[in-house]
Amino acid sequence: MYRPGLLFRLRDRIAPALLGPPALAFLPALSLGAFWLGGEPVLILVSLGLPLVVAVAQAPGPGRDRVTGLLQGPGFERVVERVHAETAGGAQRSACVLLELEEFGDLAARHGPAAAEEMARLCGRRIRSVLRAEDTAARLGETRFGICLAAIAQLDLENCIQLAGRLQAAVEEPAALDGTTVYLSCSIGFCLRSRAPGRQPGDWIAAAEAALADARQHAPASIRAYAPGQHRRAATRSSLRHDVATALENGQILAHFQPQLSTETGALTGWEALARWNHPDHGIIAPAEFLQVIEDADQMQRLGQVMLTQALTALAAWDSAGLNVPAVSVNFSPGELSAPDLPDRVAWELERHGIAPERLVAEILETVVARSPDDVTTRTIRALHRLGCRIDLDDFGVGQASIAAIRRFGIHRIKIDRGFVLKADQDLEQQKMISAILTMAERLEVATLAEGVETPGEYALLSQLGCGYVQGFAIAQPMPFEATLDWIAAHKQREVATPAIGRRRG
Repeated sequence: MYRPGLLFRLRDRIAPALLGPPALAFLPALSLGAFWLGGEPVLILVSLGLPLVVAVAQAPGPGRDRVTGLLQGPGFERVVERVHAETAGGAQRSACVLLELEEFGDLAARHGPAAAEEMARLCGRRIRSVLRAEDTAARLGETRFGICLAAIAQLDLENCIQLAGRLQAAVEEPAALDGTTVYLSCSIGFCLRSRAPGRQPGDWIAAAEAALADARQHAPASIRAYAPGQHRRAATRSSLRHDVATALENGQILAHFQPQLSTETGALTGWEALARWNHPDHGIIAPAEFLQVIEDADQMQRLGQVMLTQALTALAAWDSAGLNVPAVSVNFSPGELSAPDLPDRVAWELERHGIAPERLVAEILETVVARSPDDVTTRTIRALHRLGCRIDLDDFGVGQASIAAIRRFGIHRIKIDRGFVLKADQDLEQQKMISAILTMAERLEVATLAEGVETPGEYALLSQLGCGYVQGFAIAQPMPFEATLDWIAAHKQREVATPAIGRRRG
């Protein structure tokens, strides 16, 4: 059973007192008192001993994370074992909570490892600030934190949801970093001790992990309590690996389409094709759940081919229905772009469907462009550009692509990453960043599209700043082809009733 060492228990209690500003104010008085009471020898002893005490107070200790000073996995598991035993009779209650940071990889790519460490350290402090002194927080990975609540007489589902909300609010507070304001979001999964499956402490942690996995499958910044069905869903994800090839061949993986609008006119300017898996047994499966499975099965190129075919088929169908859909966007993975025959296959598909090349938008991650030397990937992107396809640079602001790279690859439009768009209507620093991107794009004569626009306030701000196009849940969620027909009809009615609010140039 876990018992923290006496030294480190004392450290946790005295560190705030020793290192806080009030204590520092007494240091001169302490030195003077030592000299007055014991003379020079005592003064020397205090001068040498105090730094040692402070060093012990600051040391992370064994089994603690170097950056945050929080417990690591083994120590957290021992705490869970202890609390699990203390609450076995049911008179005392507890909960195991797991918190996963989102956009942390983008933060590290944009600002560097040192900045990422500082944000992790800040998140650790914010999490601790929400908890009671007797609760335990741990860092279980680069982006994951664990919390085990100390045994308490009263604790129910509503209390845990309120705690999760406070944790989420604390983590998502804006933070100043490198002269800019940074936002992180997080998903949270938790399991009450009374609802834990099995009789082992490991079952309790696994239940919280299942709840967290369920939260991450839904919209960003979700909170989920453990329910028995979540374990079945985790087992389902494992079984999907065996179904990938069949799904691709039998039409189970379908293109859903998300509209892109002009902020100048409010008109529909295109659709982005996004993969969704319609499993015969499990229903619609989100990309976050199956894309890694497809990559592990080495089927990304086959998925790309399926999505391209379905996107061009949809474009031809919209034409046949007499609908004005200027373009459709398709994502091309790094693996596809490394295939020398990709431009020939794209040309053949365009000809087969009777689609002009300029109506196909090839979306390419900025990280691919940023790190691509003059190799097969570079030649493939250039060949798509020469074919007449438009090139969108996806997730702009993450991969640090140079202005020269934008010119070299013939980029038609940059897609401003969701990290810049998030809460931009509430944050002046975010607005400055977006304005800088828009100014650069205007000078380069490159169009701009903001992705991940989730609120009317973000939409209105981007329109006012002069971003040319927007896409996100504030407009519509991705939908199957059949639903696009009704959406287009309804949108035309809204266009007639609603004036444009975008900034006009000229």
